[in-house]
Amino acid sequence: MNTRKTADVTLAFEKSSARVGEEQYVLCLYVTGMTLRSLRAVSNIKEICKEYLEGRCTLQVIDINQQPRLAEGEQIIAVPTLIKRLPAPLRRVIGDLSDREKVLIGLDLRPRK
Repeated sequence: MNTRKTADVTLAFEKSSARVGEEQYVLCLYVTGMTLRSLRAVSNIKEICKEYLEGRCTLQVIDINQQPRLAEGEQIIAVPTLIKRLPAPLRRVIGDLSDREKVLIGLDLRPRK
């Protein structure tokens, strides 16, 4: 590898390392209609995104009553289910997301104890 290429790779690595806490999150929340659990899950994840991921989170809420094929493709077996697609690894959190510590661990925003 030539010196120029090595310098480019090193610079790219240093830039990505500097952004470790700035990863973009891609989240999908699967719910069923306007049930109390669904509404609570939507409210809880929006609150968490605002507090911990402001400006670096894309959240998609999918109602499986209206789009059942999307749930089949994701093998959703319980709702509400939150799927963290990015950053890797993919994670799933099931429930109304009211256990904030569990959600933060699932999103890799808190270390596991």
